[in-house]
Amino acid sequence: MNAPVFPPLFSGQAVSGGIDPFEKARIEAIKGCDAGLVVHNVGRNMISAAVVFTPEDPLAQGLAILPICAVGFQNALGALAPPEVAVHLEWSGAIRVNGGRCGRFRVAASTREPEAVPDWVVVGLDLALWPEDDEPGHTPDQTSLYAEGCVDVDAVALLESWIKHSLVHINRWQDQGADAIHKDWRGLAYNIGEELEIAGKTGTFLGVDEHFGLLLRDAKATRLIPLTHLLEQ
Repeated sequence: MNAPVFPPLFSGQAVSGGIDPFEKARIEAIKGCDAGLVVHNVGRNMISAAVVFTPEDPLAQGLAILPICAVGFQNALGALAPPEVAVHLEWSGAIRVNGGRCGRFRVAASTREPEAVPDWVVVGLDLALWPEDDEPGHTPDQTSLYAEGCVDVDAVALLESWIKHSLVHINRWQDQGADAIHKDWRGLAYNIGEELEIAGKTGTFLGVDEHFGLLLRDAKATRLIPLTHLLEQ
């Protein structure tokens, strides 16, 4: 398997075995690695990768990098997969392919304070290529990329394309602000207008605010769940 090639300012670090790229990227970020490090493990059944970013904005604004990377992934897979394959994004980070959960995004940062500028933010991607269970009927809500008609999608090419498309949207974000990304993300969002349970609350998923916080309306009020809710410890 060829090593992935990334755009300038990004560098790759392959890991294998039981090493989690997300945790490895956090360790490297804490040690002070350069922004743009992509830690990755492309296996037979799974793609796992994580990218280190160093935002210049406070955390509340800088966490927009999570939906930006999610939109970048949807664009990357959309360009490589057959046209009939539908890819949608859950606010909580899950990736839906033809309606089934196929993977997820994760996020961590050096701080949980919304007004503090983080030293680093790590965005992780886990994507199932083949199902782990030989009888997928046991988990009907779960799927895998190749089970959804994407067997011709090369895993390394998809990883490379994810970084390239994400970089395009990062540049748009920096040049045009979050509004341009908002429109793209909303068009890909899964279950807007439907009932959702998250953070111990249930209500109608209305969309997101200017910082991509989730707006949830119940019988009494509209509540805001900020992106910081998704930060892993």
